[in-house]
Amino acid sequence: MSKGETIVGLDIGTTKICAIIGEMDEDRMEIIGVGTAPSHGLKKGVVVNIDSTIKSVENAISEAELMAGVEVSSVYAGIAGSHIKGINSHGVIAISRGREVTSADMERVIDAAKAVSIPLDREIIHVLPQQFIIDGQDGIKEPIGMSGTRLEVEIHIVTGAVTSAQNIVKCVNRSGLEVDDLVLEPLAASYAVLTEDEKDLGVVLVDIGGGTTDIGIFIDGSIWHTSVLSIGGDNVTKDISVGLRTPVVDAEKIKINYGCATPSLVKDDEMIEIPSVGERRSKTLPRQVLSEIIEPRMEEIFSLINQEIRMTGYENIIASGIVLTGGAAMLKGSAELAEKIFDLPVRIGVPKGVAGLVDVINSPVYATGVGLVLYGMKNRLDGKKTRSVGGNVFKKVSDKMKDWFSDFF
Repeated sequence: MSKGETIVGLDIGTTKICAIIGEMDEDRMEIIGVGTAPSHGLKKGVVVNIDSTIKSVENAISEAELMAGVEVSSVYAGIAGSHIKGINSHGVIAISRGREVTSADMERVIDAAKAVSIPLDREIIHVLPQQFIIDGQDGIKEPIGMSGTRLEVEIHIVTGAVTSAQNIVKCVNRSGLEVDDLVLEPLAASYAVLTEDEKDLGVVLVDIGGGTTDIGIFIDGSIWHTSVLSIGGDNVTKDISVGLRTPVVDAEKIKINYGCATPSLVKDDEMIEIPSVGERRSKTLPRQVLSEIIEPRMEEIFSLINQEIRMTGYENIIASGIVLTGGAAMLKGSAELAEKIFDLPVRIGVPKGVAGLVDVINSPVYATGVGLVLYGMKNRLDGKKTRSVGGNVFKKVSDKMKDWFSDFF
């Protein structure tokens, strides 16, 4: 990867579309352009209106291009939605002649682990190695050159609906851009907000967006569980709209400006103005009332996440606790409420490890966008060739297997 080369991350979300332009500067990534646009063509992370999505993508890219002073031709696009499923798999082979692990052995054992039954309407998005095992010795990250007779691998396979992925690619292509790769959004966000120590000790990344909540569990430096829940910040906004009898647009502004997930953090005498529906006059209510509407929904979101974590059986080995990111993580009192529900340490994750427009992207909202840029940088530094994704979006899977290790190690 040459100095001055640009990488673009495109976070296609339910409530907003965010474009982040990064430029390689020596051995670090400098953010030079940020663009956001309201998202009108998605529902719960899935495209439901192609024309509206195209317009939103074009607006976000144009704003980022204007700020950066460069033209964009390709992007790393994020993918999420309730259709995303993650499974763990195990493969084993006999090490070929010479009793020394080669790259060909690694490909064979990955192929063996990848041989799982997947429905025809689904395809593989990521194959993420967790660890290799040689003759019973586990915890090996890089087995090439090691001696043995039996090679095993444990991998995490992320699958998605073919049609949902194709629609994202179609929207980006019709915006005049190519797709370098589709990246699972919680995986991308992990590059921006998690530290290596957290991933080694065990951590849960929770990205609460507008329409979905993305969950990624990392243990021993690798990802072991991914899932997407069809609930997010939009549910909180709708509760406010109904509870305070105010338009959804105004409810979103009220949530951002005055929302609090923990009523005890709100002063009793604090009042806020609430716009009414139609021609009616606005009214003034205690901020405490708003907080009491938000708290039950956020409790429900955190309880569903906690239930998901317990279903995996990993709840006792996530020593680093929970990292919250995404738009809903900006709600005051979210971390305090989450600590009560999870009974674990909780922190708010903001993008790290980049230079440039740090003050602009210093928010959980930009975690996925910045993570996509860092993901792209790592791929190129590792020598992974950029591919244009189009037509049959998953035709690239066989190519991806050849350089699988650059997806995570």
